[in-house]
Amino acid sequence: MQQTIDYDEVGFKAGLEVHQQLLTATKLFCRCPAGLYTKEHDGIVLRHMRPTLSELGEYDGTALMEFKTKKNIVYLLHESNTCTYEMDDTPPFLINPEGVDVAIEQCLMLGCDIVDELHIARKQYLDGSIPTGFQRTAIVGVNGLLPFRGRQLSITQVSVEEDSCREVSDTGHLIVWRTDRLGMPLIETVTGPDLRTPDEVEEAILLIGRVCRSTGHVRVGMGASRQDVNVSVRGGTRIEIKGVPKAGWAPALVHGEAVRQVNLLKLRDELHQRGFTSPETIVVDHRDVTSILASSAIDHFRADAWQRWLEATGRRPGFECGTGPFSVRGIRIAGLKGTLEHPTQPDLTFVHELQGRIRVIAGLDQAPILVHDGSWPGTAAELKAVRSELDCEPEDALIVVWGAEGDTLTAVEEIRLRFVDALHGVPSETRQPFVDGHTNFERILPGPDRMYPDTDSPPLALDRERVQALEGVLPEAPWIREARYAEAGLPLVTIHFLIRRGGARLVDLVADEADADVREAGFFFGERIKGLRRKGVAVDAITDDQWISWFTILRKHPVAAEDHNQAIRWMARRPGRDPQDYLNAVGIGVFPDHWLQDVTRKATNRQPDHPDGTADQQHRFLMGLSMKGLRGRVPARDVLQAIAKETEREGN
Repeated sequence: MQQTIDYDEVGFKAGLEVHQQLLTATKLFCRCPAGLYTKEHDGIVLRHMRPTLSELGEYDGTALMEFKTKKNIVYLLHESNTCTYEMDDTPPFLINPEGVDVAIEQCLMLGCDIVDELHIARKQYLDGSIPTGFQRTAIVGVNGLLPFRGRQLSITQVSVEEDSCREVSDTGHLIVWRTDRLGMPLIETVTGPDLRTPDEVEEAILLIGRVCRSTGHVRVGMGASRQDVNVSVRGGTRIEIKGVPKAGWAPALVHGEAVRQVNLLKLRDELHQRGFTSPETIVVDHRDVTSILASSAIDHFRADAWQRWLEATGRRPGFECGTGPFSVRGIRIAGLKGTLEHPTQPDLTFVHELQGRIRVIAGLDQAPILVHDGSWPGTAAELKAVRSELDCEPEDALIVVWGAEGDTLTAVEEIRLRFVDALHGVPSETRQPFVDGHTNFERILPGPDRMYPDTDSPPLALDRERVQALEGVLPEAPWIREARYAEAGLPLVTIHFLIRRGGARLVDLVADEADADVREAGFFFGERIKGLRRKGVAVDAITDDQWISWFTILRKHPVAAEDHNQAIRWMARRPGRDPQDYLNAVGIGVFPDHWLQDVTRKATNRQPDHPDGTADQQHRFLMGLSMKGLRGRVPARDVLQAIAKETEREGN
């Protein structure tokens, strides 16, 4: 059941970090090709990450958490798109100047002030997504503003940075990455916490996307744009929903997070009322109960079933799985019975919070990850025996986990720490999104200690001449273009598609160079060629000159539009060829001799296979016969008039 809340009443706030890949030929800090994806690999690297001290002599909390996961990190390499820089075996090249120019252009489109000097920093990541353990990043613009719902959406900063690897799989203690995307240039656009409802979050994502794409210098398609959404409520804290792939996911995700924070604050208050106010009051005890449950009908509790599961899933002890023998561990949480069933996200409870921590940090991911006395799957006698072994009192909660012994011990500590976090309300976390609107724990939210200067990269001055040259060729702001297209009669959904997918540039091109009607060109590029693209026609290979020629032809011979499908297929197969050559070959725009007699002849004594006696069916049938040779040569309305006149004559 979805829990409704008043967003204003709970103090809902949200901001964005929108990541958009830039359309460059090469990667940001090496000269490997950008955008060259591969499904195969010809090299494998195994690595382990460890945290390092910041410049202030401190460890980042997220780095310490990632170290506890004991991950084996495997990288799949292909020589076509990966070099020794990505594997941290050679220093970086100088930053890609093309990427810097596109980043400056994007900052100007977002209304930002451009910094005078680019300083490369290292942002630490120990989840394995970057083999170096850090991402190179640099602030390019600050203090931007975008018009949004009658007010201003603030742009805090825009950074240019290298993209991370693509995740292939994450199983227990093994995570596998593909390095083809690694190092591709992208910008990160950070907004202020200005968004007031889940719907505004979706709208702001789409707005920033249209601004970025209006230049035509960014990548499009699945994965080219991703966003992290920061959400908080009054009394809560900033939670980052990481890597939301589609704007349409955002409303349900941020609503669920707002509900989660409201409910976690209620849990905090309940814990305080019960007298749990400090870490010392959270008492967790545990015992190995493997022998007690050795003959259980529940597979999770038996060593033989565990072994079969390892073999069936191909998991190796000490690699995907942790160390030590199989263990079933009972965990008593003193005085906290009932808290496991406390609601958090819509349709989820506090148990889900514990499952997420255990899955990520302890590496125990065999569903359902844990069981508890509130939903015990075994017999009542088994539950009684386990509670007795742990000396549980009636008010104590019981949890049972299973797996490699070392991992179950890690799970005990994570359960205790998550209850300690509950005393303060909402812990700072990065959470993973799912299509149904719920999120799960991914890692502790990183802090400022993970950032430090990159001593391998010199600063880069961004002189005024460079910025002014880019500013001079900026395209029209999307909201100005949207107003102009709307005035021409285009619907908003078509306008947004044109800007997102690059069709707006072509609309303006043919309007300027071929005197095309903006409304007709907008529907053509925004609607008509969609179907051809879906059918595999390479419409994006058609050159600007071909489009200008085609629309010039349409202005002189409007009837040619009736043959646009075949003409576009011809142009797509012959990039650069003038479509007039096609029209000359097939006679488009030229009335064939005796066409009227041919139509009259076809209309005489011809009937559909299953006539219904209506003139409409007869006309449609005869039009199908006649237009095969006349499409693009004789206007369809003229053919229809001839058919109607002939059938009327026959009827008389």
